[in-house]
Amino acid sequence: MSAFDNVPFLVTGASGHLGRIAVEELLARGATTIIAGTRDPSKLADLSAKGVELRKLDFNDPASLPAAFAGVERVLLVSTDGVGARRAQHEAAIAAAKQAGVRHLVYTSAPAARPNADAGLNPEHFWTEIALAASGLGFTILRNHMYAENNLADAAHVIASGQLFGLIGDRGTAYVTRADAARTAAGALLSAEGDSIEDVTGPAAVTNEQRAALYADISGKPVAVVPLMPADLKAGMVAAGIPEGFAEVLVAFQRDAVSGHHGVVTDVVERYTGRKPQALGDFLRANKAALAG
Repeated sequence: MSAFDNVPFLVTGASGHLGRIAVEELLARGATTIIAGTRDPSKLADLSAKGVELRKLDFNDPASLPAAFAGVERVLLVSTDGVGARRAQHEAAIAAAKQAGVRHLVYTSAPAARPNADAGLNPEHFWTEIALAASGLGFTILRNHMYAENNLADAAHVIASGQLFGLIGDRGTAYVTRADAARTAAGALLSAEGDSIEDVTGPAAVTNEQRAALYADISGKPVAVVPLMPADLKAGMVAAGIPEGFAEVLVAFQRDAVSGHHGVVTDVVERYTGRKPQALGDFLRANKAALAG
């Protein structure tokens, strides 16, 4: 039993990858009143059959928010995919939660959230954290580190080319799987009290050199790291067809790895889930087929 098993929970973005796993974890851990918020409730009919209440919740439709938050005591606010609009979306959700009488809100943020103009996606998370801290709600901010799944986007290309491009001075990234992050969020909903900011990480910081070695070991093909300066890395991304704005975001992630922001390692996953987080190597081996392209 957890401290809040029997109170009404709302999970936003419940049809997304993280939100859905969080709902399933709440079910598995005995939560009795779970509300899944989503733009399209028809996508979650199977969860409805398991006793989950479905509510329409569209961050682009502020009028949908009061009904979605009504009667809820604890909320998991999964950061939206509306880059550029997220701050306004999140602030509207926090305001609706406060108006509805929500007591505690768990938010999925990012490591080293800060307002700096060169901080990639971090400013939107930073201002959300500020709004949440000023709201008067109890809060748990979960700064999810880089998802292990992000490696699958280009791992096949890296292996095929034999080259992994990264910034000079990389100090490692504590990759965490989306499933571990989602289960952690569910655990925080069930038990977190007071106000806290926590880094959600994998079990170790993995450098580009170590990641290249994992790719080589799993694929049987040599992979070498090519260290670059930020301007050269961005130029290479743009030349490869990545939009300039997104390339800048990707470089910002790597700058944070150089500065050490992504190398933090904590016990937060194990504390909220009772299980150790999956290591990047184990995750990549479990997804070996994706590494072949």
